[in-house]
Amino acid sequence: MSSSPPASVFTSASSESLHLAVALDGAGWHPAAWREPGARPGELFTARYWADAVAEAEAGLLDFVTFEDSLALQSSSADGPDGRTDQIRGRLDAVLTAARVAPLTRHIGLVPTVTATHTEPFHISKAIATLDHVSRGRAGLRIQVSQPAYEARHFGRRTVPLPDAESYEEAADHIEVIRRLWDSWDDDAEIRDVATGRFIDRDKLHYIDFEGRHFSVRGPSITPRPPQGQPVITAAGAAGTPGDGSAAYGLIARSTDVGYIAVRDADGARAAVTEIRRARESAGLAAQPLHLFADLTVFLDEDAPAADARRSRLDALAGASYSSDTAIFTGTTAQLADLLQDWRTAGLSGFRLRPGALAHDLPAITRGLVPELQRRGVFRRAYEADTLRGLLGLERPAGRYAAHPAA
Repeated sequence: MSSSPPASVFTSASSESLHLAVALDGAGWHPAAWREPGARPGELFTARYWADAVAEAEAGLLDFVTFEDSLALQSSSADGPDGRTDQIRGRLDAVLTAARVAPLTRHIGLVPTVTATHTEPFHISKAIATLDHVSRGRAGLRIQVSQPAYEARHFGRRTVPLPDAESYEEAADHIEVIRRLWDSWDDDAEIRDVATGRFIDRDKLHYIDFEGRHFSVRGPSITPRPPQGQPVITAAGAAGTPGDGSAAYGLIARSTDVGYIAVRDADGARAAVTEIRRARESAGLAAQPLHLFADLTVFLDEDAPAADARRSRLDALAGASYSSDTAIFTGTTAQLADLLQDWRTAGLSGFRLRPGALAHDLPAITRGLVPELQRRGVFRRAYEADTLRGLLGLERPAGRYAAHPAA
């Protein structure tokens, strides 16, 4: 069997083009990034800070940005808050931040993170549908699960976290409810006819009548169908041993449009792509497009020694060497372009880059890496679509409840 997935698994605007996204989190992914020159720590909780970051990403023609979020304070401890005062603690709500930024941008996709474990799919469906309306078709959603008991204690719904597999099963149901609610309004349900006084056709709103182990939702939504029909749903999966039946990989395979995989090298990426492809085939979805992006943390500079020195300086400020669930790249934009093209042969359609220090590494991506990839003919020179689904080469799906004409 070929190590690369069949063409039907992935869709892109061009068979030669890479897709690029950036994961935004505070001042960057290194815990000492907020102490770097230009980090603007006093503005981290302002709309302008996030608008500027997304504007930079859009200037680089990136497909989309993701906004990190959680329902507990950041912590270096698995048992709860770590009490540290030398690292960023606290975040703005990701969905609300994306909605604030949306009117200030025109092309780039906006993908906030939502924790399925402690949220209701009805609420999330209308929030993301609203974001899609506000952005005119550029919304996405990154679903994550929550395992820490201390996070569960914020809500009081559960005394202990769910087993890993069950958490992902719940997340799959969460996504299914969201998708059905998005379809619960037909595209033409709103009439808006002032002369006749008819605003809506109630026959084109539908009960979804979802009954599952974790949710029982009748519907319909209170928000009209999103411009994209179905905003793009994404999720992340940690690297695992090939064939281990990873619950996260199963969620990506069965429920998402884009999956992010955290791997260490091209061989790891190849193994992850193979496992996810097999799971998708087993679910009968092999013909449905799915993008797989590798997550990669980056520290970029004009030469490799300068990048190494900057990362070492950040490590010294943090009092520990930086580690990550992803591979960590330290070097030049040309060297990173080489790596992306190499890893792409594993069957990846794109990459979600995590800037080590946002003030330095985001411009290095948009003003250094992107021109380098353009020179190599593997990245767009202009936005070619007005919606996030369009940028990713995904068709706009028909509503599942809409009446279809007889064949």
